[in-house]
Amino acid sequence: MLMPDAGVIAGLMARYRAQERLVLVAPHDPRARSRFEDTAYTLCVLMGKRTAAEAVIAAERYIARTRPNQRPVQRQTAPRRC
Repeated sequence: MLMPDAGVIAGLMARYRAQERLVLVAPHDPRARSRFEDTAYTLCVLMGKRTAAEAVIAAERYIARTRPNQRPVQRQTAPRRC
């Protein structure tokens, strides 16, 4: 399957999570719910999954797989004074 850019998926996941929080705060707001459902649908289509829960899991795994290996940050010590 052809996969979208990881940056696109990461941006969509950020939007999904933000809208999820809005729906949890105002569950009866039809506009918030509609935007959330539209984003969930888009995520399902891009990830090739049937449910939003499956799509979120697949997206998180895909983002984690496509990140470049991060090296541990080495702390630089200050030079010692005698």
